[in-house]
Amino acid sequence: MSAAEADGIFHRARGRTLDAFSSEKEREWKGPFYFIQGADPQFGLMKAWSVGDCDKGGDEWEQEIRLTEQAVHAINKLNPRPRFLVLCGDLIHAMPGMPWRKEQTADLQRVLKGVHSEIPLVFVSGNHDIGNVPTAESVSEFCQTWGDDYFSFWVGGVLFLVLNSQFLYDASRCPALKQAQDLWLEEQLSTAGKRACQHAIVFQHIPLFLQRIDEDDDYFNLTTSVRQEMADKFIKAGIKAVFSGHYHRNAGGTYQNLDMVVSSAIGCQLGKDTHGLRVVVVTAENIVHRYYSLDELSERGLDPDLMELMKKK
Repeated sequence: MSAAEADGIFHRARGRTLDAFSSEKEREWKGPFYFIQGADPQFGLMKAWSVGDCDKGGDEWEQEIRLTEQAVHAINKLNPRPRFLVLCGDLIHAMPGMPWRKEQTADLQRVLKGVHSEIPLVFVSGNHDIGNVPTAESVSEFCQTWGDDYFSFWVGGVLFLVLNSQFLYDASRCPALKQAQDLWLEEQLSTAGKRACQHAIVFQHIPLFLQRIDEDDDYFNLTTSVRQEMADKFIKAGIKAVFSGHYHRNAGGTYQNLDMVVSSAIGCQLGKDTHGLRVVVVTAENIVHRYYSLDELSERGLDPDLMELMKKK
């Protein structure tokens, strides 16, 4: 699928926002709503993980295709429909310059084409999408394929910020791009800090932390100094929650009044969780979230208590 063809299917972020939510009316709170968060479909990892070669072993991804098709089917059955579906990075497994990258991308886009047209897709960049140490070229490729690597949008009076967390991990090969995101983020956090929104929520691939703000540095979190700096900025601006993936397990914790939510994968599981999606209900006072296996979400839909939350004005 070409970039032009993808533009006709997905509401891709351009100009640091999403045209699917460009209406000024989206800045007004009109009552509770919900969205779906997924992470790490990562076409190719299940085979690579099974053979113990994550660099060269991802030459099959039929399992991921079936799982993502199941996710799309489960989401399309939901009533009422979610306001959007966000995929928090590692859309495919093959990193920039690796074999099968184009094929994995084409297959994922084909499957996502099945998402109901009234459910916009929000794409977040992960380390496999732009590289552990991104370059201007790898970021440009992502933007051409999936849309802007960082942007903001409004839904129902809530401000959502999408970040390129690889800039927070290692921007040594593209420092100017990181600086641009830093400046943009300061402006966005200023808007959030003025409390002009009902809530403000962040999406990024790499979690700030997995359980505690003071945990040891790890491949799956941001370094201590970076996470502390970002968390303090978010809290000062009134950010309520950060949603991420990357860990391929469910995790998370709270720092002061900031909720760090780490969702397991649609694709390959590295722990004891099941392939799944997270349902996030936004009410006037709270952000309530629950992880569902793909089977659970498909068979029973949203639980009655979550449905009840959306009836409250």
